[in-house]
Amino acid sequence: MITVVGLRSFPVKGCAGIVHSAVDVGLMGLAHDREFLVVGPGGVGRTQRRDPRLAVVRPEVVGGKLTLSAAGFGEVGVVVDTEGPRVGVTMFGDPYRAIDQGDEVAGWISEVLGAPSRLVRVPPEHHRVIEGPTSGVSGFADSAAVHLLSVASYRRLCERIGGDAVPIDRFRSNIVVDGLPAHAEDDLRHCAIGPVRLGFTRLAVRCTVVQVDQVEGTRAGPEPLRTLAKYRRADSGGVTFGTKLSVVVGGRIAIGDELVEKSV
Repeated sequence: MITVVGLRSFPVKGCAGIVHSAVDVGLMGLAHDREFLVVGPGGVGRTQRRDPRLAVVRPEVVGGKLTLSAAGFGEVGVVVDTEGPRVGVTMFGDPYRAIDQGDEVAGWISEVLGAPSRLVRVPPEHHRVIEGPTSGVSGFADSAAVHLLSVASYRRLCERIGGDAVPIDRFRSNIVVDGLPAHAEDDLRHCAIGPVRLGFTRLAVRCTVVQVDQVEGTRAGPEPLRTLAKYRRADSGGVTFGTKLSVVVGGRIAIGDELVEKSV
């Protein structure tokens, strides 16, 4: 049996995740996942690729309030604005519209990162389509709404690295499952977890974010990219680890739920 053993959402792209025992899943992924984006001057989105300190910012979403905290900087709370003026932002060069969340949280994030920054949120009308065998929508995720990884894939990587293998949180997965053979998630095309239906969109191509220590917010390479490049290199030249899925039908899922493969 294939079971869910880990659930984690990332309300602010690049920042720390929230561990769940159960969570609602909508068409844009786990509740609040990548709903917010930190941007720099000109509205350019920040990610751990260039701003690894994002990892030390810990979010909490309760009702309509977002609270951010970081060691040594206290916390800041903001009532989430879903109706304010739309502003232009870019992520990986692509333009989007977003809602700025105000000066107080912007000042706090700028202090933590040591660089001028603002926090924005996807507007209610946000409709970013990610194309693939199963197309879907997502917020500010890199691509498809859900990233899924198997325990067996992670263990195989750790065996290959040897010694002090990297922690699994480096991969920032939404769903971790046990019971699949190593890298069998690559072949998942349609599956269900409870009422939730998911479809394959693309493999997860890994970048330098997996070299960031998610506790310290510092680069700690060259692993795991060095080892992944030896046996997980894709035809495109990148390295893959885990799979990206679009949400076809939403619902609520929990630790211990069974993942069932579907034919359609």
